[in-house]
Amino acid sequence: MPQSIHSDYAAIVESLTADFAQTAIARDRAGGTAKRERDLLRDSGLLKIAVPRDFGGDEASWPDVLAIVRRIAEVDSSLAHLFAFQHLQVATVLLFANPQQQRDLLAGTARQNWFWGNAMNAVANQAIATKVEGGYLVEGVKTFCSGATDSDRLMLSAARADGGGLIVAGVESTRAGIDIRQDWDNMGQRQTDSGTVAFERLFIADAEVLGPPGPLSTPRSTLRPLLAQLILVNLYVGIARGALEAALAHTRTDARPWINSGLAHAADDPFLQQRYAELWVDLKAALRLADDAADAFERGWRQGEALTPEQRGEIAVAVAEAKIIASRAGLAIVNDIFEQTGARATAARFGFDRYWRNLRTHTLHDPVDYKKRDLGRWLVTGEVPKPSFYS
Repeated sequence: MPQSIHSDYAAIVESLTADFAQTAIARDRAGGTAKRERDLLRDSGLLKIAVPRDFGGDEASWPDVLAIVRRIAEVDSSLAHLFAFQHLQVATVLLFANPQQQRDLLAGTARQNWFWGNAMNAVANQAIATKVEGGYLVEGVKTFCSGATDSDRLMLSAARADGGGLIVAGVESTRAGIDIRQDWDNMGQRQTDSGTVAFERLFIADAEVLGPPGPLSTPRSTLRPLLAQLILVNLYVGIARGALEAALAHTRTDARPWINSGLAHAADDPFLQQRYAELWVDLKAALRLADDAADAFERGWRQGEALTPEQRGEIAVAVAEAKIIASRAGLAIVNDIFEQTGARATAARFGFDRYWRNLRTHTLHDPVDYKKRDLGRWLVTGEVPKPSFYS
């Protein structure tokens, strides 16, 4: 069975999702920042669950965190995205930062309920860091900066002007030189605040640059992109399960039988029943592989610095498997539910289109064909995926 939410968090998560569900359709239509709902997440105590106990957090396992991501995604994938990226930044600190940086950034997160925004888009390399006395000056922009609006802290990356790789830093979102723009207008994930962040002579002190070890420098530090991909997997299967459950409820209560079926109720139509069975089996397979990948990731995480490149590669294979089936099953479900629910279900009040828009937007984040390439190369040659910001 799919992973259940840890008992310590189950009541809190169900209270939040019940609240989010009441306004999800209207908020999706309106877009913008879900300030009230973000504050509910702040007040819930869930923003610190992945923070180690030594810094005031719960030190929850990654399968427990991802189970919550998935559950929230069933009712509101924008808020699930924000919640998930919060913990991705916590992981970034744990994987890239030195002990003092970890203590400063994570104790503050736990104590003050900092909501983290993300400006780490690896494809957007227009942000350049130039070395100056005592630190760096960052100029340029980052796009797809999820959660930047209304964030307390911002995790950012910039390419060093001297060609020496990336700097990564976690700074207050209100620092002089940071301009968080309200320009997110994509068709899906409308309340993820994923617009542009511009930097103008932003000063980052040497002591604020995360490291050692820094990004992608050890097998353990290369776990970050695998967690990012696992987050996407759980968003996909959460959206898909929410869509399937909503369609089933509609079929039971609102759908009309086809005039040539001879049936009094749409729910009794054997063709609908067969197709729902097919979609459920596809989703069940995706859920199983998502859970297997999360378990593999947790085992690797617990290895600490003892994690080997080969072990890291095995985790990457599991994540690739989960990403491929989650994309395939998810897109099939969010598309085919309209065949199951009929023309009347396209009315705006039902909001079924948001599942397709949100998943379609998300599955374009990075091409799943490259996951297939990685998996196929491993199957044919035994070569595990090479670490990058997407694998």
